[in-house]
Amino acid sequence: MTTPEVLARRIAQARGDEPADLVLQGGQVLSLTTGDLIAGDVGICGDRVVSIGHPCAGRRVIDVAGLTLVPGFIDTHLHIESSLVTPQEFDRCVAPRGTTTAICDPHEIANVAGAAGIRYFLEAALHTVMDIRVNLSSCVPSSPFETAGARLEAADLAALRGHPKGLGLAEFMNYPGVIHRDPGCLDKLALFAGGHIDGHAPLLSGRDLNAYVAAGIRTEHEATGLDEAREKLNRGLRILIREGSVSKDLHALAPLLTEATAPYLCLCTDDRNPLDIAEEGHLDHMIRTLIAAGCPPLAVYRAASLSAAEAFGLKDRGLIAPGLRADIVAVGSLPACDVQLVLCGGVVADAAAFAARAPVAPVARRSVRAPVVGAAAFRHADGGDAQPVIGIREGQILTDHLTETVPMAQGDRPPDPARDLIRIAVIERHGGDGRVATGFVRGFGLKRGAIASTVCHDHHNIAVVGADYGDMALAANRLAAIEGGFVVAAGGQVLAEIALPVAGLMSLAPFETVERDLHALRDAARSLGVVLREPFLQLAFLCLPVIPHLKITDRGLVDVDRFALI
Repeated sequence: MTTPEVLARRIAQARGDEPADLVLQGGQVLSLTTGDLIAGDVGICGDRVVSIGHPCAGRRVIDVAGLTLVPGFIDTHLHIESSLVTPQEFDRCVAPRGTTTAICDPHEIANVAGAAGIRYFLEAALHTVMDIRVNLSSCVPSSPFETAGARLEAADLAALRGHPKGLGLAEFMNYPGVIHRDPGCLDKLALFAGGHIDGHAPLLSGRDLNAYVAAGIRTEHEATGLDEAREKLNRGLRILIREGSVSKDLHALAPLLTEATAPYLCLCTDDRNPLDIAEEGHLDHMIRTLIAAGCPPLAVYRAASLSAAEAFGLKDRGLIAPGLRADIVAVGSLPACDVQLVLCGGVVADAAAFAARAPVAPVARRSVRAPVVGAAAFRHADGGDAQPVIGIREGQILTDHLTETVPMAQGDRPPDPARDLIRIAVIERHGGDGRVATGFVRGFGLKRGAIASTVCHDHHNIAVVGADYGDMALAANRLAAIEGGFVVAAGGQVLAEIALPVAGLMSLAPFETVERDLHALRDAARSLGVVLREPFLQLAFLCLPVIPHLKITDRGLVDVDRFALI
């Protein structure tokens, strides 16, 4: 809380009338407004910068000689659940890499646990070193074509507003509902009119795009090509360049990032797991990759902080300047983005800071309430010989709508691994009717066995792919026993698994343990012939019926272009 006494201390420390609480001594500050490198100390009072560019006495001094100080990085759109760890473990995982603000949409846990899941995130955000801001989930479920564990209407969201960590309305995925003026969609949009509303409209163009933006939507992270991004930018949307574990749009959109466009571009990870964070990094990885691709460093660092702060109305951050939050990252060089020190609101993001946080009890335990299934549940006799097939595009969550001839054999249209046609199935797991939908998918390369998961966007039922029905049943049934997670099975044996007991989405283990187990899980998947770098999140996105072109839910195959069940 800012009181006259607090302001008096800031002013006194800024003028040098009293020592600063903390001084970063000997470095240089990158000014994102001019591009200048400003030599001199940085004085900090509490959680605010009060002085730059001058010698400064301090009660505590940290030597940053030879380092360049840049504003803390802001991840403008992500689902912390997809990191597979709790919000506090996510904090410990990415804050030391320079991410000082994360704007999250907890719609994964909301689709399982409803408002209780969102309240858990709001509470957890009060007890992190980094600043986690929560956009309220707009589409629970994401479409009429899936069975989720909860449903949130405008009245439910209204009851969640006003929390100090709340921000706005999260990605509005049901873009057909917006364009065609669905009353429930309009109620939610009207509730947040004049505030921040995130977009989600893959491949939307022309008059339909005008209609979508006219509803008050302000950002878009689903632009995957230059022409699409430029059209959306010209319609006034802020484009969030995304580089997750599956959705990788950075290289496609890098030519768009210049010093002229940087004020209107931001960075986000959307869905990134601890394995990729450990091996490559988080926003730090995006920054150095964009600079290596030829983007001007000033433009990249603007997109990573100042542009993000302005896009989301966070007026207290985005620059290292007097009066703003002391969210500061010290790097050895701007192109390398080699993070040496991180401050979040004036607090050094180190082991002591993480140990001082108050714990937050998890919610949504024992949420996997699926029926026990047998091998026969995965037999597929629907339709004729010409079967719709989901075609995976690695590195994208867009899929192709393919058609392949699959003849009937003994009352079933079986998988054909030789043609990379394997069975995909979704099992309702929220304690409803336990229905099972089946289809075909191409792109895994799987030759035997099965992979199953409760990370299944966004309804988070059980998704399973396989070449053997018995192994598919084994993997799916095992998920209920471990409260959700990932399972790889072959030859009647479980080869590897990760338990995600918080809503079937998040582990209670440290992120280092999850990273280790992901290595074993990935190796087990490769032993089945899987060729995808990230098969588990790729599987999850095959079940998201608001991303073109062909998807599957517990209710069947969804033609997303027609927004209809097949």
